[in-house]
Amino acid sequence: MLIGVPIAFTLGGMGLSMLILADFSPLIGSQALVSSIDSFILLSVPLFLLMSNVLLKGGVGTDLFNAVQTWVGHLPGGLGIATILSCGFFAAISGSSIATAATIGTVAIPEMIKRGYPRHFVFGLLAAGGTLGILIPPSIPMIIYGVITEESIVDLFMAGIGPGIFLVLLFTCYCIFFSIRHKKQQRPAKASMQVRLAASIKASPIFMLAAVILGGIYGGVFTPTESAAIGLICALIIVFLRQSLSIGELHKAIIESLQTTVAIFMIIAGAKIFSKAITLYRIPQDITTLITTNIDQVGLFILLVCSVLLLLGFFLESISMLLIMVPVLLPSLGALGIDPIWFGIIFVIMIECALITPPVGLNLFVIQAVGKADITEVITGVYPFIFLMLAAVIAIYFIPSITTYLPYAL
Repeated sequence: MLIGVPIAFTLGGMGLSMLILADFSPLIGSQALVSSIDSFILLSVPLFLLMSNVLLKGGVGTDLFNAVQTWVGHLPGGLGIATILSCGFFAAISGSSIATAATIGTVAIPEMIKRGYPRHFVFGLLAAGGTLGILIPPSIPMIIYGVITEESIVDLFMAGIGPGIFLVLLFTCYCIFFSIRHKKQQRPAKASMQVRLAASIKASPIFMLAAVILGGIYGGVFTPTESAAIGLICALIIVFLRQSLSIGELHKAIIESLQTTVAIFMIIAGAKIFSKAITLYRIPQDITTLITTNIDQVGLFILLVCSVLLLLGFFLESISMLLIMVPVLLPSLGALGIDPIWFGIIFVIMIECALITPPVGLNLFVIQAVGKADITEVITGVYPFIFLMLAAVIAIYFIPSITTYLPYAL
């Protein structure tokens, strides 16, 4: 990876080399490659990606942001609050952090800068707000985590709701604190009830889409994969009725979704070969023995894992971190009695940190492109939000019910 070999080929090549050196049949690698993508649940990944790209190209973020800011824009830090709430609502549709950051950023960045918010704060807020796209369900990393661990995707989605809301509250409180401290922002006038209702009605298809996707999944009406397909159809209907998506833009959305899907699936295939090889070498079992021999406290284990993930976040993107680390750590969860659903949410939040830590945090570059910013401005703005995410991890550790209440209660 350090010399620039793509991650998919690094993992797959390393795994295949390990199999050959140990005189295992190379067919094991072929079987692992095929089985890695022969999964019905993974079909939801390209569908969610295409749906979020259709909504992004269709400009639905404008209606969503305008509706939310009519309700909270007049409050201290109101536009910042509106930005975070808009990210939260869009996260409940897209499953993608990049799509969330780009969709809301396109509208919110010029509006907040015009109202006097410091540029670094605006860029950091949007980069961090975009990460809600992989914590608030549906979430593509949660789907992949569920496939690796064979845990219920629906349970993972339910477990992400509490921490997602908690993180939205933390970001919102920081927006209020920042606004009161600096006192330079111009607040929009308080909107009348008539204006609020009109804006909410215009954005109602977005709220209805989120209700259909999440309600259908949690109500047992359809699977996450089926919800992605239904969500895509609904998204196409919405942008068709808005007349906001040309054939050219639709074609561009399809191509971009295809490129991202192929990249993700190639990494999954390479990681599956690598995972099969290290399992045959008994590396996860040896690591589990090492951990359980030297670490007998869940807190120390979580601290070690979070430290490693923070370090890896400087060099790897989210899907790679999942596919490299989870197969290695999974046996240790059982040995230490750790709930894999609870651990999965902590893992996802640490992945969120990786999305906004330089030098490879993808959300940094998305916001740089959307806001036409200098990358140093974006990096300067995200640091407070990284600490807020780490605070959320600490809260979830000490209060596990934030994560576990909904999946087990329902």
